Amino acid sequence: MASFVPAFLLLLLTLMGGTRPSVSQSTDSADPMCHDWGVFSKGAVSALEGEAAWLSCPLFSHPSVYNYSTQSTGHNLFWYQILEGQDLEQPIRQSSRFCKQRERLWVLPAEAEDSGQYICLLRNKSSCSKIAMRLKVLRRGQATPASSCEPSVAPAPTTALIPLQEGKTLDCPGLKDAASMSDSSPTVNWSHKCNQHPFWNSDRQQRESSLRFYTMVDQYQGLYYCTVHFQRGGKQLNFTRAINVTAINPTRMSKTPVILHPYTDRVFHVKSHSRATLACQAKVPFVVEDPSWDVWWTVDGQTLEKLNDHRFSQSSRVLKDDHMDLTVENVLEIQDFQTEDLQRRFNCSVKNAKGFESRRAVLEEEASLPSVELGCGLGVTLVLMLLLFVVYHVFWLELLLLYRSWFGTDERHTDEKDFDVYISYARNGEEEQFVLSTLRGVLENEFGYSVCIFDRDSLPGGTITDETLSFVARSRRLLVVVSPGYAAQGSQALLELKAGLQGMALGGHLRVILVQFKPVQRQDLVRELRKAQVALALVRWQGDKSRELSSRFWKRLRVELPVRRGACKREGASGTEVALLRLTSQNSTNSQTGLISTA
Repeated sequence: MASFVPAFLLLLLTLMGGTRPSVSQSTDSADPMCHDWGVFSKGAVSALEGEAAWLSCPLFSHPSVYNYSTQSTGHNLFWYQILEGQDLEQPIRQSSRFCKQRERLWVLPAEAEDSGQYICLLRNKSSCSKIAMRLKVLRRGQATPASSCEPSVAPAPTTALIPLQEGKTLDCPGLKDAASMSDSSPTVNWSHKCNQHPFWNSDRQQRESSLRFYTMVDQYQGLYYCTVHFQRGGKQLNFTRAINVTAINPTRMSKTPVILHPYTDRVFHVKSHSRATLACQAKVPFVVEDPSWDVWWTVDGQTLEKLNDHRFSQSSRVLKDDHMDLTVENVLEIQDFQTEDLQRRFNCSVKNAKGFESRRAVLEEEASLPSVELGCGLGVTLVLMLLLFVVYHVFWLELLLLYRSWFGTDERHTDEKDFDVYISYARNGEEEQFVLSTLRGVLENEFGYSVCIFDRDSLPGGTITDETLSFVARSRRLLVVVSPGYAAQGSQALLELKAGLQGMALGGHLRVILVQFKPVQRQDLVRELRKAQVALALVRWQGDKSRELSSRFWKRLRVELPVRRGACKREGASGTEVALLRLTSQNSTNSQTGLISTA
């Protein structure tokens, strides 16, 4: 009997002149005559298990498919579902859990098994369209809250922008939809940072179901949670949403974009056949009504996309974010910059919904040295520096002596001393022969120094201690010949050494020079000589290698001795007087040598 009624109605329609229903009038979602819009990703819905959820058919918002106000009488809306892990499409019928309301499909409440793909099919007498959406129902353990004391939320938080020092009213997302399904007025609970009603002060307050901000400050930013409770068909239902409240700069501030760099007279220096970079910085205020903005370069009035030249590229980055007022840098890179590019117009532009500004970059070619000449110059400089280093390392003594001969001061004009050098040595045959024949001869005859030797220059009958101290004090240098037998305890050489070190330490008017005649072990030296060897210059005699006047020994010794200019004769003395003095000194030396030998 049930199958007889549709057949009878079909026969009746035919007899009355009607047409048989076509395939496109089928209510099956798999109808090939129905236009398939695919999967609407923006319509995906996430819900928590146990909370109310709903899907809205996007076909109702498309004017070419449906106009609810003018064509509602000829449209039929059908819902289908394909559950997770299944391929079978099943129609959704009105029930206590699935409720159809105009373009919405309510799930009261949602269960984990309801996850899957939902298809809405809109049909009239002449057309058919369908589109799919996804519903994902999360279990309570799958939705992780921001903190342990905050509620779990499945949908992504919405954003609310509130200007600083200004106010705004927030409504819980989905409240109006719930009110249309509820048997009574819904109630809303608000929370923020684990604090529930009443968590606010005079700057923010809940007014009925809304949250009112009277004065926005930075510390009021963050996630706000609202839970909507409503009743439908005897069921107590609820859902929770999150709102991310963000502070922006006050609306009274200027929202016109400004180019910060390049400033008016800024000149970019570029080099031909190299990479050039032009940086543009702009401040872009946030506009609530239309947040879109852009910072870009143009070349000869054309954007880089229209210019279509691979040598030009640009990149942008945000340097600063001040309550969504951005400072943006856009860098234009020009590969293989050509001289002809100097004639082009490079402009940086910035715009937002409140204004536009453009500024031209002034380019100037930077003078550069040819690479070959620059390389040769650097090479020659390095070679000269290396040669100077080698010359100084090898001939530093000669250079120092040359400098002293040109710019050194002759100490004879600055003090009243009688002798240039006082020689202290061990009184034995070998050292005495070295001092009297080698040191004295070269210093006096070749270099022109006045030399004092106690055994030669002291007067008979005098006190050895007094005369020794007098000779040392009247000398500019004390030359100590270090040998194994030098400075035995109680010797005259030790007295001379102590007097020289004391004069050097107290007044600084005497310098002590150590000449090593023979190698000596450090433990064999007296305490005064060990200390002097650490702090004073030591010139080593190397036997036959040091006999030539051009040897290193004599050069080192001349560096330590006073600067001497002029002839080798004593200043103010005639040739006969000099010879007589030398003869007298020689006789005195011979007689004193005999006395020492006899002793």
